[in-house]
Amino acid sequence: MEGLVECVPNISEGRDTEKIQRIIDAASHIEGCAVLGVEPDADYNRTVITLAGAPSAVSEAAFLLVRTAIAEIDMRGHAGEHPRLGAVDVCPFIPLNGVTMEDCSHLAASLAERVAEACNVPTYLYGQAATTSAKALLSTIRKGQYEGLEERLSKGSSIHEDDTRYPDYGPRQWNDVVAKSGAITFGARGILVAYNVNLNDPSADVARKVGSLIRSTGRLIKKEDGRKMRVPGMLTLVQGMGVPLETHQMSQVSMNLRDVTLCPMHVAFEACKSIAHDHGVEVPGSELVGLVPLSAMLETGRWYADVGVTEERALVEAAIEGLGLHQIEKFIPEKRIIEYALKEALGQ
Repeated sequence: MEGLVECVPNISEGRDTEKIQRIIDAASHIEGCAVLGVEPDADYNRTVITLAGAPSAVSEAAFLLVRTAIAEIDMRGHAGEHPRLGAVDVCPFIPLNGVTMEDCSHLAASLAERVAEACNVPTYLYGQAATTSAKALLSTIRKGQYEGLEERLSKGSSIHEDDTRYPDYGPRQWNDVVAKSGAITFGARGILVAYNVNLNDPSADVARKVGSLIRSTGRLIKKEDGRKMRVPGMLTLVQGMGVPLETHQMSQVSMNLRDVTLCPMHVAFEACKSIAHDHGVEVPGSELVGLVPLSAMLETGRWYADVGVTEERALVEAAIEGLGLHQIEKFIPEKRIIEYALKEALGQ
């Protein structure tokens, strides 16, 4: 095999199971690529899909998935709690083994160009694949979301300069095709852990306060005379926000741990838990979205396990229990830990 790469498309559909299945099926029969995870969320109206395998096979599977999602999803009727820019909100490539970040950047750029040409939709590059430093952060590209895309492309926008306003490939003008698809972002990055902490607070008021305190960018403080400053947050390389989960009658601090070695899961969990308790809100557990590297589970397991415990499986179980990962649905290591899932899927 030519090396291993992971790709994690996030599609803007989390409620229509038949539609989601058709999108998955498009990518399910490529030799050398495995579909390791499919995680729909009705509140977010979003599904996180994890592909992994040989770079060329993963790229082909991702193209077929993205093309099908563009055909199936109409953004004109989309609503959900999670920020999004298009039918496939984001599609990052992540190096796993025998693949460099430069390789992943090339995969992202090639796929962005291919999708733009085949589907006539705008595509942006972010992360390590970004064409300018201004486009490096996904949150910057996504400002204004789908609802602001028409104005952004047609007239310009106060929140986007020219270096972030326009796509890297595809149409630069609003039309009926773009109105249906929105724009799609492709990128290259290290392993990012999408991690949500659950709060017994249906209103999400406390979750929003926690999110603004723990995220790296912190809070924006404004004065009446228009001056403003940003107060940094608690955690390193963490994106976070509070959102309600109506179907579970609770809320979440939804986070991206952009470098889990600098901010491990237990640090994020305990920080959220501490602040929530200050506001009288209990934290019954948390949730991983997508797959997680074994190293991250082991590091967190060492915090929650008894002193002296070193056996791998015991540390994994300690992490699951300590973080309350079973609360929403059962956490199965063989399906949710990258190394375990890949071995099983590829028969290694």
